[in-house]
Amino acid sequence: MNALIILLSLIVFGGAAFMAPAQAPGAFALCIATTLPALVILARTEADRTFLIRVLILGVLVRIVVASVIFAGGFEEFFGGDALTYDIFGKSLAASWHGDTYHLGRYQDFVASGASAWGMLYIFAAVYEIVGENLFAVQLINAALGASTAIVVYYTAQSLFNNRRVSRLTALLVGFFPSLVLWSAQALKDGLIVLVLALAIFATLKLMDKISVFYIVLLATCLLSLLTLRFYVFYMMVAAVAGSFVMGMKGGSMQTFMRKFVVIVALGMAFTWFGVIRYAGSQIDKYANLQMLQTSRMDQAQSAESGFGKDVDIQTTEGALQVIPLGLMYLLFAPFPWQLASLRQLITLPEMLIWWVSFPLLVLGLWYAIKHRLREVSPIVMFTTMLTLVYSIFQGNVGTAYRQRSQLLVFYFIFVAVGAVMVKERREDRDRELQKAKKDLAELQAARVLARRRPGDLQGSQPIAGPS
Repeated sequence: MNALIILLSLIVFGGAAFMAPAQAPGAFALCIATTLPALVILARTEADRTFLIRVLILGVLVRIVVASVIFAGGFEEFFGGDALTYDIFGKSLAASWHGDTYHLGRYQDFVASGASAWGMLYIFAAVYEIVGENLFAVQLINAALGASTAIVVYYTAQSLFNNRRVSRLTALLVGFFPSLVLWSAQALKDGLIVLVLALAIFATLKLMDKISVFYIVLLATCLLSLLTLRFYVFYMMVAAVAGSFVMGMKGGSMQTFMRKFVVIVALGMAFTWFGVIRYAGSQIDKYANLQMLQTSRMDQAQSAESGFGKDVDIQTTEGALQVIPLGLMYLLFAPFPWQLASLRQLITLPEMLIWWVSFPLLVLGLWYAIKHRLREVSPIVMFTTMLTLVYSIFQGNVGTAYRQRSQLLVFYFIFVAVGAVMVKERREDRDRELQKAKKDLAELQAARVLARRRPGDLQGSQPIAGPS
């Protein structure tokens, strides 16, 4: 297997170098540098080390293939035009660092427009400072981050359920599910957001068990990163973290209370130090109203043929509540077979078939988790519930809903894996019971036959030589 992975690596890197000869060296260097931390961590672990290293390497290779095709074919606009926007203003930010006032103004206008991804501009600018203007390098950085997400979610699932089957299946789904591969193989913010969300949940779970300066810093960093990438997700994650600590305090000791109190205070001080409270307040005043949500939703619904619910009005609380069932259906299950009118929609069909089949497993796994491990899974349940409801309200485009679903799938797959393992274990239990029943029946039948034969055998037996 190791020889095969080495061969695949040579083929993939060679093919990528052929497709993007000018950009490949710098892109490869940054990709390897981004993958190294995960490899170092895995090399120091014992449990499932070989499996996780293989998942990480193969996950990176798959994403490099997709990234190479998109870059060489110029498909950035086809799959996600935001990459070109980040490229343009990332260049302006990099130029402003060298005293270019014109490009400084362009960057400031972009941020002032309310764009919630200004953190991505710093990534682009930093990459361009290191290796020059290289969009392919940003794609391969995202490829490494996307593959690393599978490792984070593996440990999250293991922390929640302590079941290797569940953890392995979760890692495979996150590492190789088509949409998660697609969004993390482009120069988009989605792959980074998913990784940050996964790290934030993992850090929260660790802090719920034991206070650690490392995990406090990690959680604070993740939350601050969310604020620069998609600010409204930041609020939901903060609420989920705080709610999880509150739920965990019930019936706990004073030591437990003080531990979680320290974590919340430390996060609050960090946010105050970095001006997050003031920034968050201005964002809420500007965007947290139903009129802004209605404007955003109508722009999505009317900007493309794949828009839905164009006559929906969510400017009132009643209207927002009424649109949730429709939005929820599209967010979870779109695109539907009758909507596959273009190539971009048609290529999602294989993935959607897998997802539709997996959904009952999600329900089963979620039911089990809430029933038996509510305290442990509370951060994931609260966050995914809030984000699902918000997206159900203001998403009005099938393509956008399909893209935003990736932020939920990374957590949904934990429960899908739980449901799948439950079904498998029940089937194995039934098979064992059936085999045991067959064995018991065979033994009973053999005993009956022996019991019937034994008296006759005794009566019919004669000595070889009679008495003298």
